Amino acid sequence: MAKQKKTNAMRQLDRAKVNYEIRTFEVGEGHLEGHEVAALINANSAEVYKTLVLENANHEHFVFVIPVTAHLDMKAAAAAVHEKKLHLMPLDDLKKVTGYIRGGCSPIGMKTHFPTVINGTIELLDRVFVSAGQRGVQMGLAPHDLIEMSHAEVKQVIQ
Repeated sequence: MAKQKKTNAMRQLDRAKVNYEIRTFEVGEGHLEGHEVAALINANSAEVYKTLVLENANHEHFVFVIPVTAHLDMKAAAAAVHEKKLHLMPLDDLKKVTGYIRGGCSPIGMKTHFPTVINGTIELLDRVFVSAGQRGVQMGLAPHDLIEMSHAEVKQVIQ
């Protein structure tokens, strides 16, 4: 099997000497739900988190990392970053703004650092999986390492 090409997220973890593991799976044209990704990487759904990028009316961006089994509470998300209202960033803008595509958006290694909030449920876990910055590639690491490497605040933002 060919050696896994490093993503920006992996390179940042390597530079910081953070321990992580990579789990890969085959991807097709369609979008996979979070619980499907969890099954493909042989992880508990509660350990797999997704990265959402939201924006305010002034097109300022905010990153939220939540369990794949949960839904973001938009009011709680806005309050967490001291905004009146937020909405999902248009998918067409995702790569231009973050450097990542849908299904491969990592909270680590974006083109620009944006204010980041990770849902408080992360503190109950020993390990968490997030996208490594490429579709079909997930990285598992300690929650405190994810919080530190993404410069995130931990707040309750799910429904």
